[in-house]
Amino acid sequence: MSKVLILSGAGISAESGISTFRERDGLWEKHRVEDVCSAGCLDTNEDGTKKFYDARRADIKDKVPNYAHKLIVELKHKYPDEISVLTQNIDDLFEKAGMKEHEIVHLHGFLRELRCRECDEIFEIGYINQDEFAGECPSCGGKLRPNVVFFGEAAPEYQKLTQELNRCELIVVIGTSGNVLDVTYFAQLTDYSILNNLEPSDAIDDSYFTKVYYEKATDAIAEIAEYIEDFLEARFV
Repeated sequence: MSKVLILSGAGISAESGISTFRERDGLWEKHRVEDVCSAGCLDTNEDGTKKFYDARRADIKDKVPNYAHKLIVELKHKYPDEISVLTQNIDDLFEKAGMKEHEIVHLHGFLRELRCRECDEIFEIGYINQDEFAGECPSCGGKLRPNVVFFGEAAPEYQKLTQELNRCELIVVIGTSGNVLDVTYFAQLTDYSILNNLEPSDAIDDSYFTKVYYEKATDAIAEIAEYIEDFLEARFV
């Protein structure tokens, strides 16, 4: 397991212009969570749910990674065995910055993929609408769905998060409100921890973090990267 865990949320992608969910004028102010992102929404609102994620795919098509994405990718490539990158984001900005599929874990799914509701096979569809790809699963004929974890559903990749938390020495949390994942608790599991958000969150107790940066990720990432490198060079590498 890696010695440094970098965990990112919506804040890192907001600087690239990707619509967020929880911020003022965010997606949850325009759409009801239970209609498009809750367990069962595909049964009660299938067309609306598909259109919502079709729009999300269209939204990310022309977005480009920012300096924070790029520097994290550089760190991962420099220290491939010492750094793990996990993200709550379902966009592909890390991939556009050069991250390979095996180098990152998308905890809540990936917009560019569909999954069969029957056989669980996953299909890469890029940025097209779901119905443009197929009306049913090419393998078994079952119904397809966005490969995104809805509220109330199990998140299989959380097992990897737990494994990384149990082994890492430094956790770096960037751009997350703490409303979905209890990053305050995560910070208590490690000897060293960094928090970088645009502003304080009621869901995060920053007193448990070794270092705190309340500023844009693109402004804080250079100093964070330097800290990570110094940490690794001094302790492990």
